[in-house]
Parts: sequence; structure tokens; C-alpha cells
Amino acid sequence: MNIWTKRLALLLGFALLMPAPLRAADTKIGQIDLKKIFEGYYKTKAADTQLKERAGDSEKVLKGMVDDYTKARDDYKKIIDSANDQSVSNDERDKRKKSAETKLLELQEIERSVQQFRSQTQTTLDEQKKRMRDEILKTIREVVESKAKKAGYTLVFDTAAESVNQTQVILYNSGNNDFTDEVLADINKDAPSDLSKATETKTDAKPIPESLSPKKVK
Repeated sequence: MNIWTKRLALLLGFALLMPAPLRAADTKIGQIDLKKIFEGYYKTKAADTQLKERAGDSEKVLKGMVDDYTKARDDYKKIIDSANDQSVSNDERDKRKKSAETKLLELQEIERSVQQFRSQTQTTLDEQKKRMRDEILKTIREVVESKAKKAGYTLVFDTAAESVNQTQVILYNSGNNDFTDEVLADINKDAPSDLSKATETKTDAKPIPESLSPKKVK
């Protein structure tokens, strides 16, 4: 059971423990679709674009390093073949073997650099993604709380919430008191007019491994 499911169960449990007249009089429940809000927020789209561009730039650097590795590996194979050439003197073969050993060390160093760069890049992207996601969710929550208080809601449920088994937590609702569109309009009121251009991704940029979907938030 994930944290959202646990919270929902606790809230429902408290609600059921209250006397029926008190529940009816004091409880006003609102609802939002957090997934729709999150994905429709212009800053989410901008963050996705920024992450994809950085991932694409890193891929270009990584490709250059892999190309260097491939060239060094081919050179190493050629030196090894020449070191086994029986038409040259023993001294020459020994010299070529030493050259092969040097090239092998160079090859191993490039391989370590590639692995280190890949690991560091992934860590940096993951940290940046989490930081952006947390900031976005914080903004959304502040707007939701503000609107919920003004409307007098006692509880606000996320209709897009899923259980640990990726099944919907709320199986039915009447659709009453849904203020998803109000939240979206509020957080997007300062969106730049040229948002479509601002969020265009480079065609050679590879996507990050995971999306910013809030269902990933633990």
C-alpha cells in the first residue's frame, strides 16, 4: 500500500467513525485530477523540454566518447595483428607488443571514462528531475489548498490516485465539487504566449528514462 492509499484509508476511517449527522453537516468533499493538472501545467512541459535537451546534449558528448573508444579498439586490434606478423624480426614484434599494451591501457581508460560519464550524467538528470517535480507539485498543492479553503472543503481527493497495484483508488464519484479546471486556469494564468515554441524539443534529443508523472512520487 503506497502513501496515497494509506492516507485515503485513514481519512475514510476517520469519516466513518464520526456520527452520521456530524459527517453530513461538517464534511464537504472536493476533488481534483492531479495527473491532469500536473501534465497540463506549462511549467511541467517546460521542465520536460529542458530535461530532454540536457539529456540530448549529454548523448552527443557520450557518442563522441564512444567513437573514440571504437577507434582505439580498432587501433589496438591492428597493433595486435602486426605484433603477430612473423615476417618481421623478434625485436620489432616485441616493440609492437609493448605498443599494444600501451594502447590497451588507453582503451581501458576510455572505457572507464565512458562509464563514469554515463553514471554521473544519469545522477545529475535524476536529481534535476526530482527537484523540478517537487517544485511543481508544491505550487499545485498551494493553489489547491487555497481554493479548497475558500470553497469550504474539509477534504480534497485526487481522482487520479492509484494503488500500489496501479488500480484506481476511487472507483466511482458523481463528479460534483471537481475544481480541476479552476486549478489549471490559475496555475497557467502566467503562461507565456509563445509556450508552444518554448517547449519544442530538439529532434535529436533522447527522452529521459522516466516521466514527471506524479504517480511516481513516493
